[in-house]
Amino acid sequence: MLENHAKLMQFFSSTDEVVGRKKLQKMIYILKKCEIPFEERYQFHFYGPYSEELTLRVEEMCNLGFISETKEEKKNYYQYRYKLTDNGKAFLEHYENNMPPLHEHIATMNEKSSRFLELVSTMLFFEHLPKEEVKEKVYTVKSTQNYTDEDLENGWEFIEKLRTIH
Repeated sequence: MLENHAKLMQFFSSTDEVVGRKKLQKMIYILKKCEIPFEERYQFHFYGPYSEELTLRVEEMCNLGFISETKEEKKNYYQYRYKLTDNGKAFLEHYENNMPPLHEHIATMNEKSSRFLELVSTMLFFEHLPKEEVKEKVYTVKSTQNYTDEDLENGWEFIEKLRTIH
C-alpha cells in the first residue's frame, strides 16, 4: 500500500533537499522516463508534465511527518523546500529498497534550473514524435519560455546523459 510513498522517500533520501514544487514534479517525471519505477500518472499542464498523484502523495508524506516542507516567501511567489525527516528515514528502513541508486541522477538534475528541467520534461513528454516535431511542440506549447535551438540541443544531450547513468 505504501510502496509508492517509500519510492518517493527513497528519492528524497538521495538528496539533501529539493527546492521548488515545479522542480520536484519535473525530476520525478524525468526519472520515470529514464525507466526508474515511479508509478505516478502525468498529464500535460501549464508548466509541462504534472502529476496530481505526486502532489497528493507528497502532501500525505508531509502530514505524516516523513517529509518536511518549508515555505519561503520570495518577491512575488513562494518557494518550497523538501527534505526527508528522521521519521521518514526510520519508515524507509522497513521497506526493501527495490529502487536503483538515484544519487547521480538527482545530483545531475539538481545542477539544472527548473526552467531547463521544464524543457527536458516537455521534450520527454513528446519524445514519441520525430525530433523536428518535438521541437515544434516545444516552440508552440512553451512559446513564452523563449527556448532556443541551442536549449533543445542541450536538452537532448542532457536526456542522453541521464539515460546512460546506472
